[in-house]
Amino acid sequence: MTARLVRRLVVVVCVAGIGGMIAGSVADNNAVAMTFGLVTAAAALCLIVATAVGGRAPGLAGERSARVEQLAADLVAGGADDGAIRRLVRESVRLGRDVPADL
Repeated sequence: MTARLVRRLVVVVCVAGIGGMIAGSVADNNAVAMTFGLVTAAAALCLIVATAVGGRAPGLAGERSARVEQLAADLVAGGADDGAIRRLVRESVRLGRDVPADL
């Protein structure tokens, strides 16, 4: 199950949960309102976990790493020092991790 699918299911559950809480409150049935509220809260926690664990798609990371590997191999084939290229790639990864996502 993908993170996107989990997010969509959580949105559906939350919308239904809000409706259930409203219906329970209108019907003056606190047990129903509380049950729907707890289900909605559990769905929100699932959304938080799915977002934290989901990360990036593995296919995209694999494609990018293959591209970086090919570029490094091309530079080495052109006469560049392999160790220097590897150090450059490592530093670039560190830089990418330190840069805020909104830049």
